[in-house]
Amino acid sequence: MSTAPVVLEVAINGGVTPDRNPNVPMGPEAIIRDVQALTDTADCIIHAHNEDIRAQGKRGAELYLAAWKPILTKRPEILWNPTLAVNQSDGTHEDKMSDRYSHYPFIAAEVPLPLGVVDPGPVNLGYPRADGLPQGFTYINSYADIEYAFTMGTEMKWGPTLAIYEPGFLQTTLAWYRAGKLPQGTMAKFYFGGEWGLTARGKGVTFGLPPTKNALLAYLDMLEGTTIPWSVSVWGGDLMKTPVARLALELGGHLHVGIEEHFDPERKPTNMELLQEAIALCNEVGRPVATYAESRKILNLPG
Repeated sequence: MSTAPVVLEVAINGGVTPDRNPNVPMGPEAIIRDVQALTDTADCIIHAHNEDIRAQGKRGAELYLAAWKPILTKRPEILWNPTLAVNQSDGTHEDKMSDRYSHYPFIAAEVPLPLGVVDPGPVNLGYPRADGLPQGFTYINSYADIEYAFTMGTEMKWGPTLAIYEPGFLQTTLAWYRAGKLPQGTMAKFYFGGEWGLTARGKGVTFGLPPTKNALLAYLDMLEGTTIPWSVSVWGGDLMKTPVARLALELGGHLHVGIEEHFDPERKPTNMELLQEAIALCNEVGRPVATYAESRKILNLPG
């Protein structure tokens, strides 16, 4: 049973619309209010999108900075990560990875950027048709894309937070680890597929591994012998209603919660409610929530 501090991360918005959860913070004022309340409650990492997830370059950065410059001016120690711009492809091409990260340098020129996002692999993401069969799209991240992202993280000195949608993502990560090239500050975040899937547009079509004890143990078998810190989350479900959250804490892992990933058709929680549930579970298991200084040490962040 681990007693080490827990790194808590809250994914506050993402592609979630008010129709799905009216409590989602989208614009700068709502993001500022949410983040202030969350970080006053615990030293949690904030995983954030802006109000236009397709905006790239200077425009994308401006949308982030409208919320985050006021936040970080007051509390520069907050650990946060902006995410990738959604591919703007019209179906005839794919954006270059440099386009999808093009807002990062503009952000880093204005505020601290301790963490970034890397998605180390491709995955099918979708929802059921009327007959129950899958439909959706393939989220593509090639080996060249992944190398670009890791190289950027190393050069800009931010720690990569890895969305592990399925085991192949972790296999690629481990290849970088074995080669001695995995950037400093890397954290593997196991994204388990809930019954509603990433889009929450119907049951029965999801991705990756389900949020079960054996699925988590399979990931940990793969990580055995490494020093990569890890966390758990459930996308299209409720992490706290699965065995994964408590088991992760007992085995030394960390927690990733928030409106972006949570879905329950009967309940529309706030980010604060989801954070408080995570804190309560940490207390039950006997692990304190990490301070920002402790999280920096646990993740071995550069800089």
